[in-house]
Amino acid sequence: MKKLSLLIGAGLLLLSSCDSGSKIDEQAFLDSLQTTESNSPVISEEVLESILQQIPSPLEIAVLLKESGTNYDIELLNGTDQLATYNSNFKKALNLGVYGTDLGYTNIYEQNQDAFEYLTAIRDLADGLSIGQFFDFGVIRRLATNSRNLDSLLLITTKNFNNINASLQEQQRANLSVLLLTGGWLEALHIICQVTERNMNNEELKERIGEQKIILENIMLLLSFYSESNPNIKELSDKMAELQAQFDKIEITQTYAESTLEEVNGIVTISNNSTTTINITDENVKEISRITSSIRDYIIK
Repeated sequence: MKKLSLLIGAGLLLLSSCDSGSKIDEQAFLDSLQTTESNSPVISEEVLESILQQIPSPLEIAVLLKESGTNYDIELLNGTDQLATYNSNFKKALNLGVYGTDLGYTNIYEQNQDAFEYLTAIRDLADGLSIGQFFDFGVIRRLATNSRNLDSLLLITTKNFNNINASLQEQQRANLSVLLLTGGWLEALHIICQVTERNMNNEELKERIGEQKIILENIMLLLSFYSESNPNIKELSDKMAELQAQFDKIEITQTYAESTLEEVNGIVTISNNSTTTINITDENVKEISRITSSIRDYIIK
């Protein structure tokens, strides 16, 4: 499993890809939950981080699209003119995640002017959620608009997210971390679905969509925890359940093969010989894209 790299520190979710076969043990998740005297639930940082490590990188998806020869298309993103309509913490948190993914997309394609606009929107939403104090927007702006500084950007923003999550936990607002995560993930899914529908012969893109089946299971686990106490999250969870039902039609088969030792240039490495097969049809992609667009409209409008 690769190292977690998460940016919500300007709102940008940048998560390193992990083994899609990993899955959080539900009982371990439930056992780790805590309840305060005010009956406001809290998820331990360890469990939240474990689940976050299962989430693929919106940044990685943007890289995949660019390397596949896909041209930059701002029409795939959520326009910043929608910003003024996000008046509730629920909408602000979700769209902070959405704009974070959009910022990552503009960064990979080196669209500096668009990146500036998304940074401004992200700053406003972060201030509205009282987490703007964790961001040094001057530094992030310089780094986010220069792809050569990506490693530094990841380092700084990973630290930002850790601070944000700890603060939200202390304030009994950890549900906002879950909404940030959900918004960012759904926007990344939306982007790759839209591109894949135009390139149905690209099997790599289709398989990347199929991999989200396990990711969605982890997100639903988090949402279900907050659904009983938050009607907005309950409504979102119900909509996401329709998406999960479509993902359930995708077959993911893992074939175990014993690892072997290989020597390359005098260095011995371990080779993982297990394979994963994802059976996803064009119809699966179209239906997932349709439902994702519907949920995204609910989030951004």
